Amino acid sequence: MAHQEAGAIALPEVIDLDALDAIRDKLIDAVEDGAVTVVASAVQRVSTNGLLMLISAAETARRNHNEFAVDAPSAAMLAAIDRLGLGAQFSGMMKP
Repeated sequence: MAHQEAGAIALPEVIDLDALDAIRDKLIDAVEDGAVTVVASAVQRVSTNGLLMLISAAETARRNHNEFAVDAPSAAMLAAIDRLGLGAQFSGMMKP
């Protein structure tokens, strides 16, 4: 069995209602197992619900005393966060 970095989740290019269930399932498992890094470099479009789900996952990880980070967020993701006024919620979890 190949070794994969524990808790690393690569987000798809499009995070819309169709993609949320699969991402949510991965996040639920990951935040219970330990530290989570969400790789967001491929994101080209993200829904408001997708961003809120990431905030919720970060809060769950924090309650479980686990780290949660968003690694290499794309320009599209950063623009969506800014447009929705969610910069404060994401500021502590962003890694360039």
